[in-house]
Amino acid sequence: MLDTPPVLTIRRRFERPSPDVLAAFARAESAQVADAQGGGGALDYRIRALPEIPFSGTIAGPALTCETGPADVLAAVAALDVARPGDVLLIATGGWTGTASIGDLFAGSARNAGLAAIVTDGLVRDVDGLARAGVPVFSAGLTPASPAASGPGTVGLPVVVGGRPIDAGDIVVCDRTGIVVVPRAAIESTLAALGLVLALETAEADRVAKGQIVSETMRELLASDRVSHVD
Repeated sequence: MLDTPPVLTIRRRFERPSPDVLAAFARAESAQVADAQGGGGALDYRIRALPEIPFSGTIAGPALTCETGPADVLAAVAALDVARPGDVLLIATGGWTGTASIGDLFAGSARNAGLAAIVTDGLVRDVDGLARAGVPVFSAGLTPASPAASGPGTVGLPVVVGGRPIDAGDIVVCDRTGIVVVPRAAIESTLAALGLVLALETAEADRVAKGQIVSETMRELLASDRVSHVD
């Protein structure tokens, strides 16, 4: 006879990045963090910030992962008991669009837990209540349909959200442009590359502010034999 499977599997202990590291990523934009990873790390473009919830700048926090499966919220609720202030909750639903993954009461509890943001590849509901809760929410859309709370699900284990594998403790960088994930193993190298990206962008922005139309690098290319002119 087969054993009855657990309704929840939870990993509570995982390493979170230091506040200094998180602050360094929060000073950048999601696009710059993607550039620092060779243009990668972004979640599916359909996962967007709800415009009704005001926030500015960049949110950077440790990933708190959960997998609910379709039409269920049990693992997401359990994740609130694992959450620490500043975490970004990632809710993997497998892209389910038949019901919402969370609503306004959940968002209120998430605010009480100190979550920095909620990210799901599914839908959400109660948009006015979500706005009152005030926690930035990134989702694939809206629906009034409600989920169940029966499981099974996982908390703190690897998931896939928006086509990107994510583990608890990875860094999640969110802004109005989108969401980029930095795996724990790549944090140090990405941070080093990010410094170069920011320096190059600052220098280029200064040249544009002074009237630049085409960069010197582009002018050199246009003048080289790598370009064929037909007129």
